[in-house]
Amino acid sequence: MNIGENLRMIEERVQESLIKSDSPKRQIDIIAVTKTIAVDQIQQAVNLGVRNVGENKVQEMVEKYHQIDGLVNWHMIGHLQRNKVKYIVDKVSLIHSVDSLPLMEEISLRALKVGRQIDCLIQVNVSGEVSKFGIEPIELEDLIKRSEQLSGIRVKGLMTMAPYDDNPEKARPYFKRLSELFQLTKEKRLSSVEMEVLSMGMSNDFEVAVQEGATMVRIGSALFGSRNYA
Repeated sequence: MNIGENLRMIEERVQESLIKSDSPKRQIDIIAVTKTIAVDQIQQAVNLGVRNVGENKVQEMVEKYHQIDGLVNWHMIGHLQRNKVKYIVDKVSLIHSVDSLPLMEEISLRALKVGRQIDCLIQVNVSGEVSKFGIEPIELEDLIKRSEQLSGIRVKGLMTMAPYDDNPEKARPYFKRLSELFQLTKEKRLSSVEMEVLSMGMSNDFEVAVQEGATMVRIGSALFGSRNYA
């Protein structure tokens, strides 16, 4: 496994996908997904220029946070329980997985206690899979409006997870749907949201996500190789 070569190939694939999209000049941020990845491998990626690291679990973020040298933005990309917010509120740059008003309220409360305003994405379940977290698309505008009273958070965009399939084209309808929601919400110019970030696409389908408008992609195995869960 060569992390540097993998990173170069991912960046090339992102650029090729941008050319096929409606907005080829936009910036794409690559989030290195480091679930179960050893600290030395994460450090190698950071040394090669990776600046965004995504963790699925609070405990892993807390354990790795002080072990990585360099300017790194930490992203919480997994399901976040309200009782775990307090452990990452001073560490996280962006929470991708906000899916309820109570979670929003807890993030805002904890952020204000440490003098912060935390950037968040609302996770939308566009596939309708019961196994996926996220709000229903019809709930989006109401949740955004309710966030207006929460001064400790700032809604920056949307996130989704498409159903896994060996054929990445199967993810396109879900990415297209979230991109449409993203644009519709942006056009409404709601006072409590800055619709700047569209987080969608992982190692198996990020090229399709970029073609459909993603501004962030979450890459794990394509960068670090297959995970070791032992």
